[in-house]
Amino acid sequence: MSTLPLMFKKEGLVEKHQIEGVDPSDRYFSRAILVNRTASGYAAKAMYEAFTVESGSHSTITAAVKELVEKLQGFGFTRMRTRANFKGTRYLAEKETWGDYADQP
Repeated sequence: MSTLPLMFKKEGLVEKHQIEGVDPSDRYFSRAILVNRTASGYAAKAMYEAFTVESGSHSTITAAVKELVEKLQGFGFTRMRTRANFKGTRYLAEKETWGDYADQP
């Protein structure tokens, strides 16, 4: 990763988040969400086994992560929560609070 401060970085990985929840076969999971700066904002990407989900580009990181969670919910994932673990190369030492997402009906 570049040593440029995040605010000057044009494109590429800017944050890593953790997502936890229950998959469609009722198994607990925990994976990384990679948040990249794009030409028009931020996009989030997560992989679960051979399944990859990506958000579109959003003006905020929060919106990109939210869309990713909503896409997973559409595939039957439930009880999800996320938190930021890395900002750039700085590890947040699990100090960030979890953001919970209500299951879709």
